Amino acid sequence: MNRHERGRREYEGLMGRKPEEALGAVLRTSPQMFEAVVDGAFGGALARPELARRARELASVAIIASAGGAESRLASHVRGALRQGVEPSELLALCEHISVYAGFPRALDALAVVNDVLEEQGVPSPPQLHRVALAGHETVVAQKGDHGPAVILSHSLGVDWRMWEPVMERLSNGRRVFAYDFRGHGAAAGAPRPFTMDDLAADLLGVLDSFNVERAHVVGLSMGGGIAQAAAVRAPGRVASLALLATTDHAFDAFEERARSGEADGMEAQIVPTLTRWFTPAALATNPWGVRYAREHIRRFDPADWAAAWRAFRGVDVQGRLAGLDFPTLVLAGELDASTTPQIMSGIAERIPGSTYRELPGTPHMQTLERPELVAAALDEFLPSDR
Repeated sequence: MNRHERGRREYEGLMGRKPEEALGAVLRTSPQMFEAVVDGAFGGALARPELARRARELASVAIIASAGGAESRLASHVRGALRQGVEPSELLALCEHISVYAGFPRALDALAVVNDVLEEQGVPSPPQLHRVALAGHETVVAQKGDHGPAVILSHSLGVDWRMWEPVMERLSNGRRVFAYDFRGHGAAAGAPRPFTMDDLAADLLGVLDSFNVERAHVVGLSMGGGIAQAAAVRAPGRVASLALLATTDHAFDAFEERARSGEADGMEAQIVPTLTRWFTPAALATNPWGVRYAREHIRRFDPADWAAAWRAFRGVDVQGRLAGLDFPTLVLAGELDASTTPQIMSGIAERIPGSTYRELPGTPHMQTLERPELVAAALDEFLPSDR
């Protein structure tokens, strides 16, 4: 393969279009410039494998945005970044990063280009964020949708509300959907410790109070499912329905071991055992956004918050206490969940008379981060709406 062939191949691989199509005006006006771009740049440094294509497109967006004055080129590389698996949230975070090193004028111009490309590509707008004061701490609540039944989403231990972002757009069709950071996580990191499952249940209800919601459809995954159950036991009149995803109704011995490991070994040591519980080998190999997001959250987690959360989760004590409560319940298991297995999840369903049990094929523990389309479809079918 000669340099020209390599350049054409790399251009198409990065940008998704043949260079003759994308750079047609350049080719007609200056064949020499076309050759310099395709053969020289894309057939040279940009074709080397030391930097992945995704990393190269992020670097290209940052450099062009920081230099300024090349908005059409910037838009091309924003499209290229999306093609390489960069998430819209990562591009928006990159604009914030640029503001620190290149100044706000450059960052705001870049943000405008990113927003234009996202709109062009049909990417939904991000949820609206609200700062909410709860007992002894502040948190962030993400809202999608402004009418219809209220739905509150409680995330897994170790991440934050954005775990739900891949399903929020579909769920917000005819619903008001709220996802929040619970104590020790995201915007609520460093909240007073120790805390209990009852504290976390009270916080969930406090979020509903902040939005004047009397009754909501409560959805929780993993520890968030424990919180959802604790809230249902504490205040069943506030719960219109309950959806339990990849969770448990009783503590595991491993909870205290994980708390101690965070304290003694640090967060880097938690990455491998946590991600291998959460994701399939295929996802870990391909490293999509959900895996990258989870990895960075664990790496950056405060070990004290990590230990406090596991010790709070150790206090989950709702087994058998949901029987007889008067609201529909969905129990949603992942076929490939190595943490809260289908056997564990079906046991929960058996202990809640009248509940509905479903098993999502090919789905691991982190359901919304690896198979969001299956989760969104199951919840959309279960939850009422006014559409």
